[in-house]
Amino acid sequence: MGLKKKYLIAYNAASAAAWGVLLYQVAAVANSEGPAAVGLKLDEYTRTTQSFAVMEIVHSLLGVVPAPLFTTAMQVASRLILVWGIAKPFPELNASPCYTSMLVAWSLSEVVRYGYFVLKLTGAVPFALHWLRYSAFLVLYPVGISSECAMMILAFRGPAERLAPWYPWALAGVLASYVPGSCILYTHMLKQRNKYLGATTPGKSAGQTR
Repeated sequence: MGLKKKYLIAYNAASAAAWGVLLYQVAAVANSEGPAAVGLKLDEYTRTTQSFAVMEIVHSLLGVVPAPLFTTAMQVASRLILVWGIAKPFPELNASPCYTSMLVAWSLSEVVRYGYFVLKLTGAVPFALHWLRYSAFLVLYPVGISSECAMMILAFRGPAERLAPWYPWALAGVLASYVPGSCILYTHMLKQRNKYLGATTPGKSAGQTR
């Protein structure tokens, strides 16, 4: 096993574990303290975990994985805007149910995605996980994207102007980009689904893509 493969296994395993911990924490906090406490308790952990995903862009840029740079950068950047540009400066918004639903969608999709990559690299992907990799997004992407948009709208309509007079308009510009951006991402995943879901050997059927 080469160094590159060992690195990718370690990276994806660590990422799957980090998002798995977040998913567990979301469920635990929501159960013990209510959904409104999720964002207030888990904001820092979420920001750290999501920031680590910058490596996805680096991997694509350097050709470590065959993921398309544009769609990878677009998805990572949109999430970074949420965790650094909204959740951090406006922590009161993290009590919104939209924040909780966003974390659920993110963590579920990432546990599936990174877990799939780990098993694919080791050559043993169960068909159930292969199916989830190319099907779960049908539900999770709309939930995640709508939650992200709702968080931006809450910031735009409320506290954004406190940060700077231009900030609401910057958020409005980002929000406007979600219409074409979400279509591009969703269409990309639909193409991936059509290409790979029918593969008879899922463990060797696809490269590492977002």
